[in-house]
Order: sequence, then structure tokens, then C-alpha cells
Amino acid sequence: MGYVSAVPPPRTDADAEPEAPDSRGGRRSVAIALLLGALGATVVLLASGRTWARGTTALGSDSLQLTADGRAVTGLPAALAIVALAALVAVFAVRGKSRLLVSGLLALSGLGAALSAVLGADGRRALDAQAARTTADSAAHVAGLTQTTWPYVTAAGAALILVAGLLALRYGRSWPTMGGRYERDGSPRPRTVAAVDPDRPEDLWKALDRGEDPTTDPGADRAP
Repeated sequence: MGYVSAVPPPRTDADAEPEAPDSRGGRRSVAIALLLGALGATVVLLASGRTWARGTTALGSDSLQLTADGRAVTGLPAALAIVALAALVAVFAVRGKSRLLVSGLLALSGLGAALSAVLGADGRRALDAQAARTTADSAAHVAGLTQTTWPYVTAAGAALILVAGLLALRYGRSWPTMGGRYERDGSPRPRTVAAVDPDRPEDLWKALDRGEDPTTDPGADRAP
């Protein structure tokens, strides 16, 4: 009869349990979402300050050149970009359903900024209002209207925010959370007190540096 050992054979790398795909994707998605969210918000804020539309209006016998930047056309993309930046930071400060809600806010901010940039790309209303103010004629209108590419650059930046929000919705539950020194119930982790040998001066000095009283027995307060 052969010898049978009760000790299981050592596990090899081939026997190791493979890492879950969601875990690997979650770690990669953190850096990607941060990069896309921050880059997208920066693009939206910068592009919103550029000239979106140009035109002319009659001023007596002359024509007056008019321009309108993105914030004059619609201030919604820039405002939503700021909301997206706040949500991008907040998503790491919350967990559970709160993280899901913040991730949804991040995605909706990108979607709203993209739609408002595309829908407001014309700029005619902003230039008509500027023509009326400049000429002091409420019936003045802009002529020779031309558009730039900046509204669509704004929309592209907003699309990056949207992708960051979708990544947070998909992988956010596996992302780290700020304040990791606290347990899941919110209480701080118990502090381990190192043993102090009264015959070793270096242990006494280390205890004093930690703010401990080396003359107190750590187990004195514990029941026998």
C-alpha cells in the first residue's frame, strides 16, 4: 500500500486563481477616467472662452464687426465642466450608491455640455443681442454670420467627460476611496501599542516619541 500524505501539495502559479477581469479593468479605468475627465473639463473651459461666431451689423452707412465667444453664446458648457471637475473628485470620497449617483452626475455633465455646445454653435441670438446693444436699435440684426470650430472643440471635450462618467459607472465600485485608514463601519482602525522593555533605554525613548507613558503597563487596564 502506497504512502498517502494528508498535507496538500503546494500550489503553483498555474493553480492560482486568476484575477477577476473586473478588478484589472477597474484599476486601469481609474487612471483613464481621471485623465479623460480632467482633460475634457480643461478643453471645455478653454474652448468656451474662444470666439464661436462672427458677423456684421449696420451702423449708419458703415458696417460694424461683431464677435461672440462661447460664454456669450451659452454659459452652460463651462458651468457643467466645473460641475464635472467637482464630481470627478467627489467620486473618490464616497462609496456605494452615493458613488453611483456622483458617477451619473459626471456622465450627465459631459452629455449636457456636449449638447449645449452643438445646439448653441450658431451664435446668431448672441450676435443679434450684441448688435441691438451696440447700435441702440432693438430691431438690429447680424448679417454675414460665420461660425468657428470652437463649439465643436467644446463638444469634443465634453465627450471626454461623458466617457469618464461612463467608466465611473462601470468600474467605480472597485475604485479606491479616500480615508482608507478607516474601516468599513467608519471607525478608525485599532492602534497597536508596542511592548516597552524598561531595561532598554532606547525603548523608553521611542515610547516617549510616540506620546506614550513608558511607566504604564499596557495590560493593566485589561481584565485578567
